[in-house]
Amino acid sequence: MITIRNATPQDAEKLVEIYAPYVEQTAITFEYEIPSVEEFRKRMESVLEKYPYLIAEIDDEIAGFIYANTFKSRPAYSRTVEISIYVKMEKRKMGIGKALYEEMEKRLKQQGILNMNACTTWSDTPNQYLTHNSPEFHRHMGFQPCAHFHKCGYKFGHWFDILWFEKMLGEHEENHEI
Repeated sequence: MITIRNATPQDAEKLVEIYAPYVEQTAITFEYEIPSVEEFRKRMESVLEKYPYLIAEIDDEIAGFIYANTFKSRPAYSRTVEISIYVKMEKRKMGIGKALYEEMEKRLKQQGILNMNACTTWSDTPNQYLTHNSPEFHRHMGFQPCAHFHKCGYKFGHWFDILWFEKMLGEHEENHEI
């Protein structure tokens, strides 16, 4: 059974363990170096000041995490977030990502967020560093593709594209209070 809870900075070490294989083995993240636990903790604390940061557990073991973050810093973007999600490599395709996204959507709606954006890496031809799983997952979760940037990330001797996806969480009313 999957349980979802709020992340705390004390979870940073376990989350780095989940994130590290994505840095070392995939083009899913464009980071080249695994962040230190302290750096990761600082990132978490920054997110937690304003947005949800959630953890999925199975049998009291952390299996994945998701967080919302500022999409752009200007006030007009205050109802829009960027979402990032990582699931333990060996726990993918078990419903963890779906459970995390569903809970994140609930919490963001309560916070008055109207737009969720997600950035995924893309290659026309899947390779050892990148599959099409992330874009397919986001489509499955109700996201719509909205932008395609070509050859903007270089990792492992290859150029990769990025695809942006969006999902609307609520009505966009005129004269909306910020």
